[in-house]
Amino acid sequence: MTNKNLSPETITAQASKPDPATGAVMPPVHFSTTFARDENYQPLNPKHVYIRDQNPTFETAEQLIQTLEGGYDALLFSSGMTAAMTVAHALKPGDHIVVPEIMYWALRNWLDKFCATWGVHLSKIDLANPATNAANIKAALEPQAKNPDCTQILWLETPANPMWDIVDLTEACTIAHQFNAIVCADSTVSSPVITRPIEHGVDIVMHSATKYLNGHSDVIAGVLISKEDSGLWKRICKIRSENGAILGAFEAWLLQRGLRTLFLRVKRASESALFIAEHFENHPQIDRVLYPGLASHPGHSIACQQMQNGFGGMLSICVKGGAEAALRAIGRMQVFVRATSLGGVESLVEHRPSIEGPTSPLPPELIRISIGIEDPKDLIADLEQALAG
Repeated sequence: MTNKNLSPETITAQASKPDPATGAVMPPVHFSTTFARDENYQPLNPKHVYIRDQNPTFETAEQLIQTLEGGYDALLFSSGMTAAMTVAHALKPGDHIVVPEIMYWALRNWLDKFCATWGVHLSKIDLANPATNAANIKAALEPQAKNPDCTQILWLETPANPMWDIVDLTEACTIAHQFNAIVCADSTVSSPVITRPIEHGVDIVMHSATKYLNGHSDVIAGVLISKEDSGLWKRICKIRSENGAILGAFEAWLLQRGLRTLFLRVKRASESALFIAEHFENHPQIDRVLYPGLASHPGHSIACQQMQNGFGGMLSICVKGGAEAALRAIGRMQVFVRATSLGGVESLVEHRPSIEGPTSPLPPELIRISIGIEDPKDLIADLEQALAG
């Protein structure tokens, strides 16, 4: 059987083939920073000249992620932030980038500073309401589309951290492409197990591979996947090569090891998150449960169309009593780990407004929860006792 006949689960579990030199089931880690040339000063392997451009240890993870996303090419980066920043660095002064008002906070803050310094036009739009998203995207892109020298990027995040807003990717891409805009989507929370943005028209997909792709809270990494060999993609490849924004060899090896259990972990976390969200939806101590798998979520019908194998392992709850009650509940938790991140095998909880600071647009009572692979009944019991205090 060829890879085309195998399911994504099988391809992922058997991502690495036995090493032809030794027969080792797990691939070796290549720590060499440089690669030898022959007597004619030609590389022994044209793909490997210097580690800043490529490393054999990257190849398994990059090729697997490229396959899972259905893309033309994939590049690993030293972090998710670096991957996202590289897209912005590929723009020139006068270009335009459109982003959601609610998105990953660190990237939102960085874009504010970068665009002001670099001379890139930055527009923030409301993408929380599926009924108005199309009009808001069109209104942001249309004015700049009249300038033939302007490259426009529409940056999407779905589900959007930490309110878990859902954007209709097909609709957004259709509108953006009418204005010759390039669509980039942060699909960290979904992972390719749940959503494959390229199938919906997205041009470049970004993941913080630190999260679900690695899944064990022990690697910082990012990845970009391109639908095609575009001019923007060529610039991104050149920037990565020249900046050296790459993973260490051991981190790349850990990432490809984590990928082998991706489907098991994401499906388990998604099942548990839905179970927990349904349990607490009408809880007397909670105002709102934010989770796209609930019928009450504004983006639920869209999520049902573009998400498969569940609705992800991330949810947020808004606790009655404001920030003080939310922080009190977090302090009482015994099974959940109080930490910033998501997508690991352990369940994490954080008071996101405290992390983002006084300028955060989030409700002060919001608690962000990353569901791991524990018994969901234990997680429910821990939340119950924490809210009761």
